[in-house]
Amino acid sequence: MNLAIDIGNSMSKAAVIDAGQVVDIYKAETFTPDNLDQLFRLYPGLTQGILISTRGDEEAWIPLLETRLKRLVRFDEHTSVPIRNGYATPKTLGRDRLAAAVGAAALHPGRASLVVDFGTAITIDLVSADGEFRGGNISPGASARFRALHEFTGRLPLGSLVEETELLAISSLSAVQSGVVNGIVFEIEGYIAKLSQEIDDFRIIFTGGDGNFFAKRLNYPIFASQDLVLFGLNKILEYNAQ
Repeated sequence: MNLAIDIGNSMSKAAVIDAGQVVDIYKAETFTPDNLDQLFRLYPGLTQGILISTRGDEEAWIPLLETRLKRLVRFDEHTSVPIRNGYATPKTLGRDRLAAAVGAAALHPGRASLVVDFGTAITIDLVSADGEFRGGNISPGASARFRALHEFTGRLPLGSLVEETELLAISSLSAVQSGVVNGIVFEIEGYIAKLSQEIDDFRIIFTGGDGNFFAKRLNYPIFASQDLVLFGLNKILEYNAQ
């Protein structure tokens, strides 16, 4: 039984994985030692784990995890992964982006995948059909766009994701909300349309906290997996165990 931990910018996740299947996930803004104790009490069969943190606080967790697990992989630039990394600066590539790419390659072997992760930032990454991380792009996520419009202007209200948006809004709040939602939709559609001219067949995968929200707004066949990073982390853990 494996433990995959992803400490993100705004959300921390820990997944208990048995025989390749996620059996439980803990999610919180902050992850504490008490949360970890609870997981180990509920699942005493946990024997190995993998950890990433975009907050840079891995060192605080490693001693605690090493006392509980027989084997711990700290996922960094030296960790072997089951796909090729075509990034020009592999040390600077976010581990969550690479883990999501590994997950996409495992879900759809032999097929290119475009992975769009909707979190604090929106990342758009391509995994080739022959298993190479080809790179991608990073832009502000929805919450960051809303905050920027509110905090860096004098009078714009703080917006949020809403189900109904207008193409031409008639109030400041609806203009902010429609502008962010439609802007992200048009942004992703543009990437898909451009890549479709260069790649004959690729699977589109949406993940992250806002993935399901935006998956409903694009007229493309989309595979949504909120826990793609955790799935990929488990694949990396098993790959290194072998």
